[in-house]
Formats: sequence, structure tokens, C-alpha cells
Amino acid sequence: MKEACTMEEAGALSELFKIFGDPTRIRILCAMLDAELCVNDIAGLLQMSQSSVSHQLRILKTSKLVKSRRDGKSVFYSLDDEHVHSILSMGMEHIMEGEQGENDKNLQN
Repeated sequence: MKEACTMEEAGALSELFKIFGDPTRIRILCAMLDAELCVNDIAGLLQMSQSSVSHQLRILKTSKLVKSRRDGKSVFYSLDDEHVHSILSMGMEHIMEGEQGENDKNLQN
């Protein structure tokens, strides 16, 4: 039988999921699933102000979900590692599975 996580691990995991609990941050992370983007690119893509995007990127970077790379005057952001990509992909897969189940139920009725 697998041990339950410690209080410290549970607290850290809870904090991670809190970061994922904001739809704006999820949209920013999804925008970076396949591409490295600068603040201006993200702001345009999501129709947000650069200030709002920068604020959210700061939170994502502090949480080690996003990393940055400077190229001259530009700063490019990308997902920090494959774990972040996997969490997003698994989450999307989970909600799509739920939607498919609902669609199947509606077809049967």
C-alpha cells in the first residue's frame, strides 16, 4: 500500500494546484504549449494588456511553471519543463473525456 503524502508535500501540491486554478494563467500556459512567446505575443493572442500578462508570468515563473530567455531586448517565455506540459495535457484529456461521456449519455437519451 502506498503511503499518504506528508503535510509538507500536500501543502506544496495544493499551492501548485492553486496556480493552475486561475483561467488566465491556464490560457497563458496553453499558449506556450508548443511555442516560446514574448509578452507582446501573449497579450495579442489572448487579447490582454501587457501589464496583465507580465503580472501572471511573474507568478508562473516564481512557481517554476514558466522559464524565460533573454534575446537582446526581448524576453521569451516557455513552459519550464515537460512536467508542466504533461499536467496541462492530462488535464485537457480528462475534461475532454468527461465531455465525451456527457455527449454519449445525451445520445442515448
